[in-house]
Amino acid sequence: MARRAVRDPCPTSEGEPQRVLVLQGGGALGAYQAGVFEALSEAGVRPQWLAGISIGAINAALIAGNPPELQVERLREFWRLATEGPQIDSPFMVPMARPWIAKMNAASAVLFGVPGFFHPRVPPPQLQPPGIPQGVSYYDTAPLKETLERLVDFDRLNSGEIRLSVGAVNIQSGNFEYFENTGGKRLRAEHIMASGALPPGLPPVEIDGCWYWDGGLVSNTPLDYVLQAETRQDLAIFQVDLFPARGRLPHTLIEAADREMDIRYSSRTRLNTDKPLEIRRLKRLARELLETLPEELADSPAAQRLAGVACENSVSVVQLIYRGREHENGHRDYEFSRATMLQHWQAGAHAAQRALLSRHAIMTPGPEGAAKVFDEGQETSE
Repeated sequence: MARRAVRDPCPTSEGEPQRVLVLQGGGALGAYQAGVFEALSEAGVRPQWLAGISIGAINAALIAGNPPELQVERLREFWRLATEGPQIDSPFMVPMARPWIAKMNAASAVLFGVPGFFHPRVPPPQLQPPGIPQGVSYYDTAPLKETLERLVDFDRLNSGEIRLSVGAVNIQSGNFEYFENTGGKRLRAEHIMASGALPPGLPPVEIDGCWYWDGGLVSNTPLDYVLQAETRQDLAIFQVDLFPARGRLPHTLIEAADREMDIRYSSRTRLNTDKPLEIRRLKRLARELLETLPEELADSPAAQRLAGVACENSVSVVQLIYRGREHENGHRDYEFSRATMLQHWQAGAHAAQRALLSRHAIMTPGPEGAAKVFDEGQETSE
């Protein structure tokens, strides 16, 4: 019986893949993301699409809302401002003192807030009238709104030059939503703040009559959204996570709390990578099966519909994951000291530089539907 391939409704991509930077939430650890971006920028790998949650959304807005020559400087300005609070830093610090110094710096952020980000609410929420936003958070994020409006050109951000996607959770429906600067939609400082409104520390943010909390409550990693939102154009995704999904068995209460935080905020990083990639493999098998259909079935509505659903782009995912240091414990996401910020920034830059040793493999699309995963510079699967 004669066979004929099902009409292929899948457009093919040409040239280099679209470059995407995916930024996880993680508070003070976000300086690692800034270091990654600096290294990518210096290498000429500038993202065309930014997707962020919480501090990742703030970093993404600082990038998308500035011209290329100012992007790194605006990131530096934000992180310099955030690390200007009371702190203890010394280049002569002995290793044994580092955990205690880190704890004291984290305690400073709790007591005094973070400059340009948030400050303690006065009066405290316990003394606020019930039923108002001020009564459900310990801190006021008015400084963050002022910082964003000063450092981010929202006209430029909304120009569409760089696609921006930030995630938040609708408090009343419990649904996870992404706000984007596409399709005529306009993002404001409130959209960025909503993505990072982690309760009960930070207040909910109202957008168009709805109230939102931090997107990390549902998913702290936007990778799954990116893979679902773009299935036609080839993608080179740099996924920057601030909490490792894998770790050792804890031996103390402090280690247990630290490991619990990693698991909670990593948002199943490996699962969020492996599951979409496995779906891609299944779609590839479906396309191969469709090619074997006899003529009388090839033109059937079911076959044509399956052919459309089975379309898939080629994807490279570069995983850049902050691994942490021995002196960092459960407070590392709110330890905003200058020395620690610089360490995070440098670690991110070095990780990106190592990854870019495989730049040719990352930026070369595979066959339709192919998926490559890199752990920094090492390809781990295809």
